[in-house]
Amino acid sequence: MNLKTNYLGMELKNPLVVSANPLSESIDNIKKMEDAGAAAVVLYSLFEEQLTLEQKSLHYHTTQGTESFAEALSYFPEPDEYKLGPDEYIKHIMKAKESVDIPIIASLNASTPGSWAEYAKNMESAGADAIELNIYNVPTEFEFSAEQLEKSYLDILHAVKKHVNIPVAVKLSPYFTNMANTAKKFDEAGANSLVLFNRFYQPDINLDELEVEPSIVLSDSSEIRLALRWIAILKYRLQADLAATSGVHTAEDVLKLMMVGANVTMMASALLKYGINHIETILNDMQTWMHNKEYDSIEQMQGSMSKHKEANATKFERAQYMKAITNYSLV
Repeated sequence: MNLKTNYLGMELKNPLVVSANPLSESIDNIKKMEDAGAAAVVLYSLFEEQLTLEQKSLHYHTTQGTESFAEALSYFPEPDEYKLGPDEYIKHIMKAKESVDIPIIASLNASTPGSWAEYAKNMESAGADAIELNIYNVPTEFEFSAEQLEKSYLDILHAVKKHVNIPVAVKLSPYFTNMANTAKKFDEAGANSLVLFNRFYQPDINLDELEVEPSIVLSDSSEIRLALRWIAILKYRLQADLAATSGVHTAEDVLKLMMVGANVTMMASALLKYGINHIETILNDMQTWMHNKEYDSIEQMQGSMSKHKEANATKFERAQYMKAITNYSLV
């Protein structure tokens, strides 16, 4: 079977891309990902705060006025708590490029525009084939409007694009007033791909320690439905590629997302649950299904079930909603 697909201007051997996760901190793991069949790897994220700290401004902004609120000093991780510092991250890109033949995509995790964006050119110089810009921001100010939030996201993209010539993908959350309009704005601003969607991690309360603690819950296959819907809606309406992430665990997940028009599918939780060799299992299962259904290539199915043929996608969505509600049976 021909599993090839195109993403960020690169021809990939299949649509399975490893998304940013702790496994990619190890060069040996990246080699295992290639051996198992991964088409590309997105490295573990480098955070805006790490770069700001290196510029010696984070300390200033997080200590001013905190004398009476000492707990504020513990909000951000200490420098030695980050997995890879800025210098180490660049070396990691170089080592990864030397060790494997598949594309290596650097990951920048940011929330605000700033001079840190200049660091993207270092990633390019180190050999990164592309950059995935993971924008993670949960605004809590009453005065911060949706329009201002979107503008800040676009400003981040513009800042990074200004410093590099390699493709830039933008990883977005689904929580916009009009996702279609937001996607169009990023497309027009030069995003080479939209990665749908970022997962906002919800905090938990430790009742023994009486404190807020981070909590990460790995995804499951049910979570692909959000990306499934929006890729189906956006396919053929944007210039940017479309990558699906969150919930990709099985061959069936990948095939469904290919049919609505995804260029690639990204996975992390599945590898953390089942191991890196799970990539090979998915590829084998995909080829078996394609053989049984008489598909010769990924290209043959890509976008075959998108909604671009619908005269009015909004009415189509409304109709599907009504069918789901009215057809539900208690028996």
